[in-house]
Amino acid sequence: MTELWELGAWDLAKLIREGQASCGEVVEAHLRRIDQVNPRVNAVTATLGDEARAAASAADAARARGEDVGPLCGVPLTVKENIEVAGSATTLGIAALKDARAHADAPPVAELRAAGAIPIGRTNMPEFGMRWHTDNALRGATVNPWSAGHTPGGSSGGEAVAVATGMSPLGIGNDGAGSLRWPAQCCGVSALKPTLGRVAQVGEEAGPTPFAFQLLGVHGPIARHVRDLRLAFDHMCGRPGGDPWHAPAPLDGPPPPVPLRVCVVTDLDGAETAPEVAGALTRAARILGENGYLIEEGRAPALTRASEIFTQIMSAYGRVHREQPPVEAIASPGFVRFWQEFEPVWTRAAGEQAFDPMMERASIARLWSAWMSRTPLVLAPIRTRPAFPVGSDLDSRWLADWPETMRTAVAVNLLGLPSVAVPVGHAGSLPQAVQIIGPRFREDLCLAAAAVIEAATGTPTPIDPR
Repeated sequence: MTELWELGAWDLAKLIREGQASCGEVVEAHLRRIDQVNPRVNAVTATLGDEARAAASAADAARARGEDVGPLCGVPLTVKENIEVAGSATTLGIAALKDARAHADAPPVAELRAAGAIPIGRTNMPEFGMRWHTDNALRGATVNPWSAGHTPGGSSGGEAVAVATGMSPLGIGNDGAGSLRWPAQCCGVSALKPTLGRVAQVGEEAGPTPFAFQLLGVHGPIARHVRDLRLAFDHMCGRPGGDPWHAPAPLDGPPPPVPLRVCVVTDLDGAETAPEVAGALTRAARILGENGYLIEEGRAPALTRASEIFTQIMSAYGRVHREQPPVEAIASPGFVRFWQEFEPVWTRAAGEQAFDPMMERASIARLWSAWMSRTPLVLAPIRTRPAFPVGSDLDSRWLADWPETMRTAVAVNLLGLPSVAVPVGHAGSLPQAVQIIGPRFREDLCLAAAAVIEAATGTPTPIDPR
């Protein structure tokens, strides 16, 4: 018999809507799953049990009265610790912020709550969201349920693990440099990085946000099923909050030309692609081709320069204050070591300094727009290599080519494009995934293609930690 925690958000919402399960039963099933599994993976950092039970009880009572309870009524939701949930700490993985409780929900959390979703927990992240492995002094390390010796990814690593293990059917994280898509690749789940401006980044009570994070970062959902991404996305985009970038564009664009062209990016400006990643790309391309998409191979324009401009903008405009406190004063020894090893690599990755990075960004965006006007979808690696062994990112020699391996991920952030990460089978003990990139505000095209891949390959989660 299928347990409630094994079901996705869409299925749970349907069961509740049809009266086959109560909100209370669904919430309790996931709270029990957290109790059983989280001690082994350390993904959920704070359980909102009392609040969730009260919300479920109120929702069940409203349903009994025949009230409109919303399309996500009773669906449990977990939220990364750098997104505001009213009454819960927004820690950013930093010990000094362990009691920094939010007074209000961030706009997408408020929207999902209004649609009936019930926050049940917060999830782990690396300090500042600035490491590709999830560990910090406040909460400790999160464990990849597929292989404890490999990273779960970062910075939304806690969310990816919570969803992969069935502790949550739906999670909210964010992506400023692949931080949704990379953990999805490591943990075998799906994720949507929306177009810049789709989902409000900040609420009206939020403090200052550095320009780099306004431009490069977005909130988005993680789930086990592509249709759950769409269900969440449909209810995350309406509230502008205090975000000046918010753009209330239609969620669906005009019908695309048929057959829809897909460019498979296999040449990443010389970056080496691991055989297992290349195999996932080949399989995904074959599935799309067998389902009516027109597959071509090609190169992404100005890919290396896009990565360099991304690095320059993040370096110059990624701070809240002109003078930052020493990292040793606020971060764990692990993060300090990581940054000491990575800073020279990061500095080299900036390439030749642009006279005006935003001017170059616009030029690159025009190149991509012209390219994608002919091939609207791009099939590419998230990272050109699979999940790495824990501790690898503390070695400067291992880190030396990291920026090259993430070029397609950060180009998407630089240009504000939508992308869906979707699993494509396994290689050894680890899941593999690809990303489907689309034109601005065409998440619908990305999600539709991802659903085709998922239908052919299945969903590898939820799993018990191995």
